[in-house]
Amino acid sequence: MGSNSLKNPLLFSDEVEPGYVKNSSFLKSSVKWGLKIVMWVIFIAWVGVIFLYPGEIGSQLVEKIINATNGSVFGTSGSLFLVFSAPILLIAILAVAHLIISGEHVFEKSKSSKKPGFRLWTFPVLVDGPFGVVSAAEFIGITLFVVFIIWAMYAYTLRNISLLTLFDLSSSETGRLMLELTGLRCGMLGLLCLIFLFLPVSRGSLLLRLIDIPFEHATRYHVWLGHLTMMLFTLHGLFYVIGWAMNGTLVKELLEWKRVGIANLPGVISLIAGLFMWVTSLHPVRKDYFELFFYTHQLYVVFIVFLALHVGDFVFSIVAGAIFIFMLDRFLRFCQSRTKVDVLSAKCLPCGTVELVLSKPRSLQYNALSFIFLQVRELSWLQWHPFSVSSSPLDGKHHLAILIKVLGGWTARLRDSILSMSEPELSKTTITASVEGPYGHETPYHLMYENLILVAGGIGISPFLAILSDILHRINDGKPCLPRKILVVWAVKKSDELPLLSSIDMKSICPFFSNKINLEIDIYVTRESGPSMEEGKVHVASSSSCPFSGRSMSPLVGTGNDVWSGLYVIISTVGFIILMALLRIFYIKPYNVSTWWYLGLLFIACMVTSVVIFGGLVIGLWHLWDKKASANDKDEDIDRIKVESTPSYGTVEDKDLTQNNPESSTIIQYGTRPDFKEIFASTSRKWGNVDVGVLVCGPPTLQSSVAKEIRSHNIRRQKHDTIFHFNSHSFDL
Repeated sequence: MGSNSLKNPLLFSDEVEPGYVKNSSFLKSSVKWGLKIVMWVIFIAWVGVIFLYPGEIGSQLVEKIINATNGSVFGTSGSLFLVFSAPILLIAILAVAHLIISGEHVFEKSKSSKKPGFRLWTFPVLVDGPFGVVSAAEFIGITLFVVFIIWAMYAYTLRNISLLTLFDLSSSETGRLMLELTGLRCGMLGLLCLIFLFLPVSRGSLLLRLIDIPFEHATRYHVWLGHLTMMLFTLHGLFYVIGWAMNGTLVKELLEWKRVGIANLPGVISLIAGLFMWVTSLHPVRKDYFELFFYTHQLYVVFIVFLALHVGDFVFSIVAGAIFIFMLDRFLRFCQSRTKVDVLSAKCLPCGTVELVLSKPRSLQYNALSFIFLQVRELSWLQWHPFSVSSSPLDGKHHLAILIKVLGGWTARLRDSILSMSEPELSKTTITASVEGPYGHETPYHLMYENLILVAGGIGISPFLAILSDILHRINDGKPCLPRKILVVWAVKKSDELPLLSSIDMKSICPFFSNKINLEIDIYVTRESGPSMEEGKVHVASSSSCPFSGRSMSPLVGTGNDVWSGLYVIISTVGFIILMALLRIFYIKPYNVSTWWYLGLLFIACMVTSVVIFGGLVIGLWHLWDKKASANDKDEDIDRIKVESTPSYGTVEDKDLTQNNPESSTIIQYGTRPDFKEIFASTSRKWGNVDVGVLVCGPPTLQSSVAKEIRSHNIRRQKHDTIFHFNSHSFDL
């Protein structure tokens, strides 16, 4: 978490103030700051305990807390839950209040502007290597984690040596015991890392919304933590296997399922499931065999359940808080994804891109930086694929659009299905869509830079279509919108992709927009030496009409209504505590249940039951409330008719790039790639000493090239030069 993470956009800093700041009363601001301070205190104390726990001081501190609280009805497992899991749940509950108080973002022009300055979250430090592009804030986080691992192993090693001096053992026995103790410590350290592993993949999590980290960025942190966690768990198992083999009891120990104590066989099963997920998530496998990666990752259920059976309830309570937050998000996603969504229009474009326009309720909000997960049941019941929205929320209140590049088997089958729908003899073909989301940035940070550079590669132009449309709508409607200078740099392989940019009729959205913004578009066609012979010919998209049944995307999403999503988290958490108390009072204590693996199973059963029953009750009421609210929406049918009657990609000519938008400067260069060093240098000369937000959406090589030049320019810049801020809108699942 950065110094300005808690709800304030990551673009804000003490040195730099955006042109539009949130207008709120003194009382509201005071309450928000009070909540921030409380959450920071809890977070720092929680992280401090985790950091110190491997050493003697931390271990003694936790032991004192356990001794002071284990007399409660929850026992030792409740004490460990209080130390390691309760703080993160408490922060999530406080985040509910913070988000509700913050309300909708209403911006007002600031009276003064400050000098440009660097920001930790937008200054790239590492641009090559296994981590990809890493900002200064992320680099600090990685460094702290590395320091924690080194310190923990050092502290655990000292404790192991100190423990071994208490026994008179032979050298072989000492070596074997040292291996097993080291394996134990690696397992404990893996559990401490596991606390953080599930938080980034809770897509609609209140915690991610609180610190304004979108899921596409958080996914990277999950990947990094996953590699570290599985490495520690693998060492945990490997050290024990070597120790048991030295003792001649390998098979016996592997198959042992103790009644009291650690059950080895469930641990073996959990580790095998984790190894399958780990190996198939490696980049070469994930890139070439995505379906294998996707399906094996469903083994997380086996991994979690058998981990609970392996360690029992009181050890599992260390990681229960983060897993519970993930369960809340997963169940809410399950409920949302059960809804079938109307595809208002489906089109196949000549450049090999598919456009889908999906129906959504008015109450479901999103911004131009949002994305959704899409499932098409005719293609697969299990596969969900992420796509950035290509429409602005101001384009219409009851729909959103996405562009899908045909790159693999799933997208090819989707294109074939749409084409078959356009054939009269195959008109029975249908598309049944389900949607999870929208997810994304809590704040539309593209509106907070006065100067923008949008760098896209291929289909990466999709979110920038939404951004351009959003900016033009806001300028036309008189809504707060800071961008006034915009440079679009778009690299494509072939010229047949150029009509995508022509889909925005800028003059119809905002007549005379050039009086208010300076828009330049530089296009690079990398694999063609000149305009094709077909330039100027009309490109006709294969369009299919879809039956309309009034089914919209479900609003049951963590990024939806703050009050209902907050009630869902709070009531589910309270329900879990109540179930655990009742279970211990009326079953565990009266019947003297002491089997570790069984207690672990009961613990995880209570977590699931509380989410399904208590959380399900809130979701049911939320659904009924939204259904009633939607029934009062009288403008819905009018807006939907407008959507269906307005083609977005009908007939577009390549030359219309400049004719449709004569007030924007559009330059097309063939047979060359963008020279970002020259682009940033010339921009700095023209725009002067200002902050420039650089948004990049494209392959990793494009991101690295842009980040490298931004880092180089910012380091060598003179006092009067531009400061560029790197923002990635790309992710790889």
